[in-house]
Amino acid sequence: METRDHAKPVRVGIVGASGYTGGELLRLLLRHPGVEVAWATSRGGRELERVHRNLAEAGISFCREQDAGPCDVVFLCLPATVAMQHAPRYLDQGVCLVDMSADFRLRDRETYERVYGTPHSAFHLMSQAVFGVPELYRDELRRARLIANPGCFAITAILALAPLVSKHGEEVDLERLVVDGCSGTSGAGAQPITLVHHSEIAPSLQPYNVVDHRHTYEIEQELSRLARRPVSVHFTPSHGPFVRGILITAHVFFRPPPDRREILETFREFYQSEPFVRVLGFEREAATYVYEPYPSCAEVQGSNFCHIGVEVDPARRRAVVFSATDNLVKGAAGNAIQCMNLALGLPETSGLEAFGLHP
Repeated sequence: METRDHAKPVRVGIVGASGYTGGELLRLLLRHPGVEVAWATSRGGRELERVHRNLAEAGISFCREQDAGPCDVVFLCLPATVAMQHAPRYLDQGVCLVDMSADFRLRDRETYERVYGTPHSAFHLMSQAVFGVPELYRDELRRARLIANPGCFAITAILALAPLVSKHGEEVDLERLVVDGCSGTSGAGAQPITLVHHSEIAPSLQPYNVVDHRHTYEIEQELSRLARRPVSVHFTPSHGPFVRGILITAHVFFRPPPDRREILETFREFYQSEPFVRVLGFEREAATYVYEPYPSCAEVQGSNFCHIGVEVDPARRRAVVFSATDNLVKGAAGNAIQCMNLALGLPETSGLEAFGLHP
């Protein structure tokens, strides 16, 4: 990538900006001090302010992709199997490309084509792709031209498990990492789906894709790299009756487990310099109902933070790790902007400093 004049704002384009992720990118980028939103595309034909009503009078209009001008950064908010058709053209233009789909996340071609059911037409670009977890790939992201932003469940689970797999890999049963994930209904996207319609989900918790969820392969790929041997993740997701957020509950079986203080110290050490990971180290009270030591989706809503809490069950040689993110921010748009900041030499936290909403 050519050297950029840091006195000028970064010109950003968004392809496919009518969905929830595109709208969240716009909301965050419009407040970013080093960025100018140059254009945002949509094929729907509706006005931007009708699609993203929270951005009324923001001064942005949708355009056609063929009318989009030059940019420094392009975010592809397109479905998997579609994004790879657009990627070569933008990379040839010399931009920093951030792909929000799954097309450049999985390094094994056979796995990608089996999981997504189609040949990969741009796999030759995989050698350039950096998996977008700043907490694991910060140095690589500083040189990246093609960034593969992780799935929302994937990044939340990876942050929950990376310290234990990395530091305690010899003591952990790496064939039995059990991960349950609950997402807000925004995780299903902006298109109507009956089972996450308010009248269906409000009184319920809806499991879906309970085995072989696509994000499983991202989680296994990254944890296997950290463990330096294959890892098996048993992942089941569900949708809950709330809009934003992901709560991961990960069960890690030890031989035998360290105590809670030792595990907390492992997490604190691993994330000590991370601007967006918070390890909740509150003492566990000796009571039946205990809430404070563990994160919740409400605390991170609207922010780029990941909150982590841990508990230990010594009788069953089990540690339980909780990880909470906003699926549209740290799970999507915010993390992508964090990666962009690194790639362009901007302050890593720029545009992302806001804490979560409470209440």
